[in-house]
Amino acid sequence: MKALGIAATGMLAQQTNVDVISNNIANANTTGFKSSRAAFQDLIYQSVEREGALTSENGTARPTGIDLGLGVQTSGTVRLNTQGGLQATENQLDMAIQGEGYFTVALPDGSRAFTRDGSFQLSAEGQLVTLQGYELDPGIVVPANTVNVEISETGTVMAYVENDPAPVELGQLALTTFVNEGGLKPLGNNLLAATTASGDPLAANPGDPGVGVIRQGYLEASNVNIIQQITDLIAAQRAYEMNSKAIETADQMMTTTNQIK
Repeated sequence: MKALGIAATGMLAQQTNVDVISNNIANANTTGFKSSRAAFQDLIYQSVEREGALTSENGTARPTGIDLGLGVQTSGTVRLNTQGGLQATENQLDMAIQGEGYFTVALPDGSRAFTRDGSFQLSAEGQLVTLQGYELDPGIVVPANTVNVEISETGTVMAYVENDPAPVELGQLALTTFVNEGGLKPLGNNLLAATTASGDPLAANPGDPGVGVIRQGYLEASNVNIIQQITDLIAAQRAYEMNSKAIETADQMMTTTNQIK
């Protein structure tokens, strides 16, 4: 009887499912967070009788086979890259991306990471940095005594310094897109890394075809739908219980068999 092993794979799969759902719920208020879902696939099948096998000397054939599945396994976690809602912050250094694209940040080891979290601050040198202190790439340096910073939808950064009525252009923000966003590797701290699955990063200016625009003074909220996550959590719990019940039933059947004299 293979039911014990099959149901055990189902319980393991639902444990993974609950882990993914729990992470989604935990990040319901994380800036720029994208929810994920666990994807599953069935395992190999044991073929007892093949489809099309001859059933008589007259040439009749079996229309269906007898294929016994061996359970389920997790095939991946799929990130859902839908747009999160925009929340006004009234902070002139906060930026949200409306549409496709990621901010690029420079990591201490010289590599690049990508994020939808636009809650930027100023370093001691006046550079735009993330909350972890990683510099925005391309870098933007805000002069001392700056009164106001304006960032256009297309990423042009202007600063008004002291009493000068004419703004100073500080630089141009860029956004990065990928052929396969689902192939990005999560690093934590709201950062993602490019992989061979995601394809090479494609830099462009905000507002270019296929690229989002910048909204100054806003942050992108998490796209987690709490109601849907609670519904999925209940479904996962029920599926786990049913697999547990299948193990109990198989065990009882084996006990009954062993008691036959």
